[in-house]
Amino acid sequence: MTFEKFELSAKILRAVNDEGYTTPTPVQEKAIPIVLAGHDILAGAQTGTGKTAGFTLPMLELMQRVHPERHKKHPIRALVLTPTRELAAQVGESIETYGRYLDLRSTVIFGGVGANPQIQKIRRGVDVLVATPGRLLDLINQKVVNLSHVEFFVLDEADRMLDMGFIHDIRKVLKLLPKKRQNLLFSATFSEEIKQLASGFLSSPKYVEVAKNQATHQVTQVVYSVSKAKKRDLVTKLITEGAWKQVLVFTKTKHGANRLSKQLNLDGLHAEAIHGNKSQTARTKALAGFKNGHIRVLVATDIAARGLDIDQLPHVINYELPHVAEDYVHRIGRTGRAGNTGDALSLVSNDEHKLLRGIERLINQKFERVILEGFEPSADDVEEKASDQRRGRGGDRRTPSATRRPQQRRRSGGSGGGRSQGSR
Repeated sequence: MTFEKFELSAKILRAVNDEGYTTPTPVQEKAIPIVLAGHDILAGAQTGTGKTAGFTLPMLELMQRVHPERHKKHPIRALVLTPTRELAAQVGESIETYGRYLDLRSTVIFGGVGANPQIQKIRRGVDVLVATPGRLLDLINQKVVNLSHVEFFVLDEADRMLDMGFIHDIRKVLKLLPKKRQNLLFSATFSEEIKQLASGFLSSPKYVEVAKNQATHQVTQVVYSVSKAKKRDLVTKLITEGAWKQVLVFTKTKHGANRLSKQLNLDGLHAEAIHGNKSQTARTKALAGFKNGHIRVLVATDIAARGLDIDQLPHVINYELPHVAEDYVHRIGRTGRAGNTGDALSLVSNDEHKLLRGIERLINQKFERVILEGFEPSADDVEEKASDQRRGRGGDRRTPSATRRPQQRRRSGGSGGGRSQGSR
């Protein structure tokens, strides 16, 4: 199937072709016709599946079909709500990319930066507004944002919204929207809370679910059993001996991200940390440096897991496993995007085996544990692993090489002769 089958306008198809995309991803193939038909949608898709284009392309198509004379002043006709600044910026970039040949204006607003430039853009007229809840409500209270003309409301990463405590903000926004509108809800998981939220504002929605709770097949996943005290040295060894030039490392805490970043710099690896306590300016600068290759290692907390969109990112390391198993999927979804392959390595110490088992249950996959010479887990680790074996679980495999394993079992990416749109 090609994008021409959706009967999108020539201008939108031109923008899609400019990006080199020819084949829609499964979520795009299912979601785009539903949105074009005017239905509300409740879509479940993991990160890296192309869900952003799954709502951006049909929304822009429907908006551009209305004669521009009806909206000379460019009122806000579409509102996209996201949980994080990084995700808002990513969605905003996609809207600009696919709408570059259309007479539609868009902008992104979020906290952590000065509001005045954002206010000026809105006052000049904006058709599509991408926002995080806090800054949106601030500008609504200042009478800067008027939502009375909204025709499309998109709630992106709805499960993360609830995890971050935005449910009350979402309800405040919903009360300000026109009753007649098209609603698009995208979520990586369909918890009872998500279903309850959806039932409150979706009207006879169509359901789409793609690869629920499954890590991308383009990613080679490896688990290293290692003593907690040796994790930092193992990260340095993997990156140095593998000559890796671009590595995203996840930690559980902001303090841990800062500490690991400093330690890696002492090891001669240019690293920066990105998390919620960093200013937006610092986060943007670090991300830009990582994308252009100036920064070799980006150390991040889960706040960044859903907003980082880096084409062809080759390596992700879980320095610590996340408390929520679903976050593992979002972390490794930063690699293996747009038909590319990638490696996801997890460093697991003795106190994280329960978390690992939760991940294995979620994605229905059992990992073989690798032990590297000189990085063996403590006696407690070995003891717990022996207990795992008695319960019938896989044991550890020793190997002297720190970099050989991720290069095996590579899968070819893409489909047909073109590039799929998994990163958008």
